[in-house]
Parts: sequence; structure tokens; C-alpha cells
Amino acid sequence: MASSRDRQRKLARAKLDRQLARRAAAAKRRRQIQAGVGAAVVLALIVAGSAWALGAFDSEPKKQAAEDTCLWTPQDATANTNLKDVGGTPPTTGLPTAGTRTMTVTTNQGGPITADLDLAAAPCGAASISFLAGKSFYDNTKCHEITTEGALRCGDPSGSGIGGPTYSFYNENVPTAPEASPSASPAPSQPPAYPKGTVAMIGNPPGSNGSQFLIFFKDFNPPTPGYTVVGKVTGGLDVVEKIGALPTVDNGSGAKVKPKTDVVIQSLTVGEPNAAPAATSAPAASPSAG
Repeated sequence: MASSRDRQRKLARAKLDRQLARRAAAAKRRRQIQAGVGAAVVLALIVAGSAWALGAFDSEPKKQAAEDTCLWTPQDATANTNLKDVGGTPPTTGLPTAGTRTMTVTTNQGGPITADLDLAAAPCGAASISFLAGKSFYDNTKCHEITTEGALRCGDPSGSGIGGPTYSFYNENVPTAPEASPSASPAPSQPPAYPKGTVAMIGNPPGSNGSQFLIFFKDFNPPTPGYTVVGKVTGGLDVVEKIGALPTVDNGSGAKVKPKTDVVIQSLTVGEPNAAPAATSAPAASPSAG
């Protein structure tokens, strides 16, 4: 009898063990399913949130905010005494991003030189020049270089090449490098990256722009373009060419790029935004004044 009872207890124990194992397996499956569903829900919420933030559910595409377009980076005037504090930075909201603004430059070598600043392609460069012009930043400053690249370099009140305002901004609207052609065939005719009459920002170090700009009086086509194109000359190109022909002397660092005769910006102004698109014709010349 004892033997029979032992056998029954063993059978009952085995049955209970099987039931417990099945229950444990079922519980594990439920936890796995719940975890999978939870992860899927979290992923769906992340995707939906990202899409909402990017404007996927807007009735109209979301426009990029001015804060995302132009980042004004503070510069330390105590570390670089060539910088000039004009009391702040350009605005970060309400910047025009379409049409043009007319920049007018009068120099002691003649003028006016006029240029259309492209608000769509270079909103930050146009905003910086406009802001500084409103502070009379450029008035009575020298264009300190006639570069070997065929451009007049202006916009540094210190004349050192490292001067500017107490902020900087990154490159925009930089032309793409010219396409290479097989050596067995002649290179296809390509327009220069910086045609004569181009207005471009230049920074030191490169890509760190502020106030300095170039006005090209010759075509320039480097292997790797690095200057932001901010606009183009619409009048007075002959004045720029006349200045470009001036003799140059050593600038103190061994480069023969300093105009022998001072080239002084007497005034630089920027007009209100013009909704009309920038003209596509070649930069025009106008009679020089004195």
C-alpha cells in the first residue's frame, strides 16, 4: 500500500510540475508580447512626434525659422582687438529671405558702385551687411587689399585682414567646385565660380564671416571655391576695375596687395528689400565719378 501511495504522490508531483512549467511559459510569452507591443507604441510615438515637429501634419509646409537660418556666433574683442563692437548682432527674427536689397558704395576713387544683395541665396550675408551699414560701420574705412585673385577687399575697419564685428556667421551659397574632365578630352566650357562683378563674403579664418567682402573685377575660378556669394554689381563696375588697376605695395607681411593710393569707402548704405528677383544679366558698368 505504501508503494502505491508513493507512486500516486510522484505522479501528482509530476503533473503539478508540468502545470507550473506551462504556466511559466505562458507568462513569459505574455511578457514578451507586452514588451513588443510597448516598444512598437513608443516607436510609433517617436515617429509621429518627429513628423509633427517637421511639419508633416501642417496644412502648409513649415518655413525654416530665421533662428535656424542665421547663427550669429559671438567673438571676443579682448582676444582680437581688431574687432569693433557695434552693440549687438543682426536680428534673428523677421529677416527677409526673398528678393534683393541694393547696396550702394561711394569711394574716394569714384562711384557710386551699386550691387544687388541676394536675400534668398545669402540671407545671412545680406543681413550682416545691412545691419552694419545701418550702424555706419563701413563709412570712412579703407579697402585694404587688391587681391591677387582679382578682387577689391573691403569691410575691415582695422585694415589688418582679421578685423570685423564682434560676431561671425558660417558660409552659405558657396559655388560648387568645377567638374573634372577626362585628361584625354578638353575640359568643357564652364562659367567661372566668381564672375567679374560678384560680391562675396570673406572671413579669417575661412568660413568665419563678419563684415569683410570682395568685389571681383576679374573672373575667378578656383579649384575649390570657398567664398559665400552674397550679390552682384549692377552699376559702377568700371569704378571697381579702375581701382583694381591701381599699383600695390607690400602690406607688411610680404604680400604685394595693399593699394599704393588709399581706397576709402566714404559711405556704404543698403536699401529696403525689393521683392523683384535679382537680375540675371551681366553686371553693368556706369560712368565713374571723379
